[in-house]
Amino acid sequence: MYDIGTRKRALALVAQGRSLNSVSRETGVSRAAIRSWQTRIEPLGWASRAVPCPRRQDVPRLPEEPAAYAYLLGLYLGDGCISAFAKGVYFLRITCADAWPGLIDACAEAMRLVRPDNKVFRVQRQGCQNVTCYSKHWTCLFPQHGPGKKHERRIVLEPWQREIVDAHPWEFIRGLIHSDGCRVVNWTTRLVGGERRRYEYPRYFFTNTSADIIRLFTDALDRVGVEWRTLNQSRAAVTVSVARRASVALLDAHVGPKH
Repeated sequence: MYDIGTRKRALALVAQGRSLNSVSRETGVSRAAIRSWQTRIEPLGWASRAVPCPRRQDVPRLPEEPAAYAYLLGLYLGDGCISAFAKGVYFLRITCADAWPGLIDACAEAMRLVRPDNKVFRVQRQGCQNVTCYSKHWTCLFPQHGPGKKHERRIVLEPWQREIVDAHPWEFIRGLIHSDGCRVVNWTTRLVGGERRRYEYPRYFFTNTSADIIRLFTDALDRVGVEWRTLNQSRAAVTVSVARRASVALLDAHVGPKH
C-alpha cells in the first residue's frame, strides 16, 4: 500500500510525459501500481472534487476570481495546454521559464485562485517549470481547448469570457505578455552639443502564430488606449510592437518587465 502523497507525486510525474519506468525508479513504486492508479474508474479525490461545475449551461456564472482568470487565460493562450488525465479529469499545464521566478509564482497563484479546491503542482524540467493543476472543469473554463495546435484552430472568446476580459483587460494583457511577450530596452546615439550620447528607450513586443490570438491582444490594447503596430517579417508568426512613449508608460504601469 502506498500513501496518498506517493500516489500524487507518481501521477503528477506521469502527467508530465515521463515513462512508467523512470517514474518507478524515482519513486520506488512498481509500474503495475502506477498503471492501476492511471486506469482506476474513479479519480483520486485530490484530482476531482464533488463541486458544482463553474460553467453549467443551465446556471451560467462567472469564475469567482475574474481578475485571476483573465491573467490565467492570457497565460493559457500563450504557453498553456489542457490534457486528459483520468475519466472526466483534465490537467492544465503552463510552462514558465526558470529565468522568471516571479512569473512562476504569479501563474501558480492565479491557478490556485481559479480552482481553490485543487492543488497546484510545480514540476521542474530543464530550464523551466510546468505549473499544473488537475480538475474536471478546465475544458469548460477554457473552451478554446481542442485537438491540434492553437494556431491551427479558431480561437474565439465565449460571451462570458469577453465579459471578464472587458472588465479586466490589463490582467489579460499581462498574461499574454508574460507568456509570449517581452520588454526590451533599445538604444541609439545622438549628437548633443557636439558630443555623441547614448539614448535608451524601452519597447514591448508580443509574438504569436495565431491570427486570432494576435487579434485578441490588439483588441485589448485598443480598449486601454495603447498604440501598437505590427512588424514586417518573413516568418509565419506575427510580432506586435509597442514603442510610443505614452503607450510604453501605460504598459510599465500595469504590466512591467518579467521578473
